[in-house]
Amino acid sequence: MLFSLFADQAKIEDPVGGGKIVEGKPTILLFYQKAVTLVDKLELAAPIRGSYSNFTAMAFTIFMNINGKDIRINCIDVMEFDNFGKILEMKAFHGPGDLNEKG
Repeated sequence: MLFSLFADQAKIEDPVGGGKIVEGKPTILLFYQKAVTLVDKLELAAPIRGSYSNFTAMAFTIFMNINGKDIRINCIDVMEFDNFGKILEMKAFHGPGDLNEKG
């Protein structure tokens, strides 16, 4: 189902400025298959915001446990959609200051 959300030529930059850009549906699928093995839960931090164009923004928190440490990352994803409602580009905004670690 996730696969159907993206346009064929879609791109993901996660995080923005981090040097990693994932392009094309098959590569995006692999990216998310790996991500679901690491993430315990995603939780919206605020309502999803739309615009008068083809963009939307979503603030959320990522919860994970890595090597016995509980990790929380505050993130904002900005997505651009094509005229068919498919995601053309997704940019994830988070940096070192958005990471909280316990344990």
